[in-house]
Amino acid sequence: MMFRTGKKAWTIALCSLLVPICIGLSICYYFLDYLKDKVGEFDGAKLPVVVVGHSGCSFPVMASLLSDLEILNSELGRLALSAGLVMDVLNSIGSGLGTTIVSSLRTDSSDHDPNKGPALAIFSFLMFVGFLLLAIGTRPAMRWFVRKTPEGRPVNKTYTHLVMLMAFCLGLIGMFARQSVLAGVLVVGLVVPEGPPLGSELIKQLELFATWFLLPIFVTCCAMKVDISRHIDTNLILVMLVIIVSVHLVKMLITIGICRYCKMPKTDGLCLALMLSCKGVVDFCTLGFLHDSLLLSHDQLVIMALSVLVLGSIAGIGVKAIYDPSRKYAGYQKRNILNLKPNSELKVVACVHKPSHIGSIRNALEICCPTSSNPLLVHVLHLIELVGRSSPIFISHRLQERVSSGHFNFSEDVIVTFDLFEHDYAGTASVSTYTAVSPSRFMHDDICYLALDKLASIIILPFHVKWTEDGSIDSTDDNIRNLNSKVLGKAPCSVGILVSRGSSTSSYDTPTRQIAMIFLGGSDDREALCLAQRTIKECSNNLKVYHLVSSNKNEQTNNWDLMLDNEVLKGVKGYYGHVENVTYEKVAIEDPSETTAFISEIANQHDFIIVGRRNGIKSSQTAALESWTEFPELGVIGDLLASSDTNTKASILVVQQQQQMPKS
Repeated sequence: MMFRTGKKAWTIALCSLLVPICIGLSICYYFLDYLKDKVGEFDGAKLPVVVVGHSGCSFPVMASLLSDLEILNSELGRLALSAGLVMDVLNSIGSGLGTTIVSSLRTDSSDHDPNKGPALAIFSFLMFVGFLLLAIGTRPAMRWFVRKTPEGRPVNKTYTHLVMLMAFCLGLIGMFARQSVLAGVLVVGLVVPEGPPLGSELIKQLELFATWFLLPIFVTCCAMKVDISRHIDTNLILVMLVIIVSVHLVKMLITIGICRYCKMPKTDGLCLALMLSCKGVVDFCTLGFLHDSLLLSHDQLVIMALSVLVLGSIAGIGVKAIYDPSRKYAGYQKRNILNLKPNSELKVVACVHKPSHIGSIRNALEICCPTSSNPLLVHVLHLIELVGRSSPIFISHRLQERVSSGHFNFSEDVIVTFDLFEHDYAGTASVSTYTAVSPSRFMHDDICYLALDKLASIIILPFHVKWTEDGSIDSTDDNIRNLNSKVLGKAPCSVGILVSRGSSTSSYDTPTRQIAMIFLGGSDDREALCLAQRTIKECSNNLKVYHLVSSNKNEQTNNWDLMLDNEVLKGVKGYYGHVENVTYEKVAIEDPSETTAFISEIANQHDFIIVGRRNGIKSSQTAALESWTEFPELGVIGDLLASSDTNTKASILVVQQQQQMPKS
């Protein structure tokens, strides 16, 4: 993972770690005699530990901070995780090696241990290297556990018990290499193959007990060593305060400077600097180990503990106040189907969560009718929930990469299906597949970022309800529903929610499809109509447009919206010439009950139905139905079509036009 992070993350990590350490240690050793005179010989000799401790950052603390702020999947969050990973690993190896060597040498005149010396330092160094190699050597055994687990089945309990036994044994061996017992446990945790079946099973067994029971007790025990009521020498406070502030100031300036050199915004550079300066529970507990190892005095422990509290608070509050990842999705540019130039390429981001979504998404893409004059560019995003690891990953399969855990490949069906789709529509459709592994509450950032980066006109999302063949509800997924709601609110382009109530048959099996578009008026309906018109260009599909109008002549209407509606409808009314496979029907509606009856009547007459979401738009045709809406994300008409009371086998696409941000 470290070597795949990229040059930017490596540059930021190395400079933000090494430059403060070099400057801080140079100053400490240059003024060492003066500092010992001011703060005492023991405290003065341990000031380099303070420099090293504040120069690095803890990857688990940073991942927790980004998760709490809900920016784990943002572009800046990914960069921070990459840089933090490199910094943490390098700092851990350097600190562990330094602790091994320094604890084997006589560092002051009060140390009279006859065994200490260069010979012991060399022996301890070899023990440290052997300890790391032994820990890394456990990985093949864990991969063997994964290979022996049948696909889709949980890992055998014996294997999880063996992994925990390895962790305990490595912890004890680490003590012979002059490391804490937790060092061995940590290294074993790092070499466990992430994700299912092994990584996710270990988390399932250990997370609740470890996080909510053992961790609070452990932190409390560490906090009991900190006595903030005792008197601390003012000179020590001033010296340590200057060192801590200087180290973090240098680190922040270096980080901001590199970010500016990389053409990143100033606020992003400042946020990244705050993230790399964040301290938390891991740093706090590390201070307890340093104190127990006589690498920090009690007074230094108190000052360092308070600094961890202050820095952690500043980082969290500062990043939350400055950084808003959703601002990049602001819709100042028009990215929708309505504003596409004639015969231009339609760019689509299509999302897949489960195997059942693959067929319905392909069906929807075939409905878009890719032709040489109306080409289709599709970016298929396979979304997998992050389990068994801390950092999210995003993979482009155009680069011949694969997502795997052992011999499993969770995106293989998606890749094969849409590669075949591209082959079937060679020259008219181009497909790129991606896999995003991230927490479900942050998946919307992956979707919106891909749509923004690829200049997509519409995002197609699968609905969270799955139906059986007889029309009853089979299952629901609230995580998908919450994700769809977030995308609707933040998407940089138009959004379509695909409701699949029937079989997802290919257009090769059904060469002529009956497509319906229900039009009431408004921006969402205009967007849906433009998409519907693309389904019949150079294709044998039949499109029928139902224009539902109010029979109440006194109803208040927006003249501008009415004019735009009439302009868009001209294409299906035959103003520009008769189109054989398009039928326009104007339907007068007196009250909402007629709307319900009409929807029930036509629902089973078509294979595919396109409607607008019309969120927040009031009309006499749907006014009384809004309070009965079960799925607000589908709008009133979409909710009626998706209701279990409506008998239909049609797929339904509910379209919301890109939400434009008001210009200040």
